[in-house]
Amino acid sequence: MVALPKVSIETDIHKNFCFGCGEHNPIGLKLKFRLEEGILKAEIKPEKVFQGWPGLVHGGILALILDEAMNNVGFLNGITCITATMNIRLRQPVKVEQTLDVTARITRQTRKLLESRAEISLKDGTVVAEGHSKQFIIEESALAKK
Repeated sequence: MVALPKVSIETDIHKNFCFGCGEHNPIGLKLKFRLEEGILKAEIKPEKVFQGWPGLVHGGILALILDEAMNNVGFLNGITCITATMNIRLRQPVKVEQTLDVTARITRQTRKLLESRAEISLKDGTVVAEGHSKQFIIEESALAKK
């Protein structure tokens, strides 16, 4: 078992401890996102520790990847937001230990909400999971309040 350090909102904000994208979380996915012409892109190769049924990536992990992508497309465009609603569709089982492509784009923005879509695809382009979310746009300083 991995010994985890104490975590607080300050740890998350300043030490990058997010389970999905935090490089300092010893058990996280460590997703690395980049923005190309307004579209978020990433690759991930889920390890066996993230399986549900033998040899298959847990559906909750796929949902987490979609949520991270839909949130980070806003963040990389200078918009801090947190998920309000998320709908996902898992199109087919996904084997562990294969490289997946992740994409996301902003579809709509109002003063208070950001909407985005994301997909997870196999290297041959087959979409295996997709999602749509609405997120509350917040001031980053609000995250630091206790």
